Amino acid sequence: MVRARVGVLRGGMSHEYEVSLATGGSVLKHLPAVYRGHDILIDRQGVWYWNGLPTPPVQIARQVDVFFNALHGEYGEDGRVQQLLDNLAVAYTGSRTAPSALGMNKAMAKDIFRRAGLRVPPGMVVRKENNGQEREEAVRIVAREVFQTISPPWVVKPNDRGSSVGLFFARSVGELAQAIMMAWEISPAILVEHYLRGREATCGVVDEFRGAENYALPPIEIRHPAGKPVWDYQDKYSGETEEICPGNFKAEEKREIENLAVAAHRALGLRHYSRSDFILTPHGIYLLETNSLPGLTDESLLPKALKVVGCPYPNFLDHVIGLAMRGQ
Repeated sequence: MVRARVGVLRGGMSHEYEVSLATGGSVLKHLPAVYRGHDILIDRQGVWYWNGLPTPPVQIARQVDVFFNALHGEYGEDGRVQQLLDNLAVAYTGSRTAPSALGMNKAMAKDIFRRAGLRVPPGMVVRKENNGQEREEAVRIVAREVFQTISPPWVVKPNDRGSSVGLFFARSVGELAQAIMMAWEISPAILVEHYLRGREATCGVVDEFRGAENYALPPIEIRHPAGKPVWDYQDKYSGETEEICPGNFKAEEKREIENLAVAAHRALGLRHYSRSDFILTPHGIYLLETNSLPGLTDESLLPKALKVVGCPYPNFLDHVIGLAMRGQ
């Protein structure tokens, strides 16, 4: 039997390098026997490796039938690697170039969600300008502008990063200024949003699954560690956050979360799979953001939801790779 050659891309030039290594390792471990997996490392400088040797992507593309994109964050999730793969005319998993770029830009994605009728938290983008001002003075000015526009407390995060990298919570203008300064160290464009109190949920979507064009997986309830108002990068991977799958939601809440996850997936034009995060407030369910390439480690949320609906991890990989190879 001739086995299809699957090149698993992992690593990359993002703050989520280690998470991507884990996702790619998990994909390789669970890859069904009908495929022949190839571990393709991309280092932090963007150099591709084949069998441990630096190799141009065009040469690697000739030796695989399909790429499994296990990258996260910058380069792997923002449309850049997708554009490279499109130029090479090769099949790959995950969303195409433009939807990936839109999904990674939180402010642009929020505008799309808002136009699609989805509730999103009030927010604004503040940019790090090089206008001759001292950094502390510039931060104070921006913090005052935010205070005059959005009521506290606030969530501060880079506009173009994933996995809650650089996520901060601020209750006062002083804390806000400090959070802006720290977030600017990660990205020159940051998103400041009004913090919404409520129960947190996340919901995955899989394309062409079980008779549905876009199949919503059971929503997962996220419970932060005590005293932590936001689910930041450390919380996600510390093992201290409680993830209840399926979540303890009322039937109508569950249906609405699932419908909103599908709506977000469609609004951005994503394909194959995604995962959206929500906050349930007394005033309704708000969409926080959508991840076009959610983590696929053994402990990640999407595989946990797949397990609940009776879909083993290898079956999911087979399904997604099949979609990619058929050009869907």
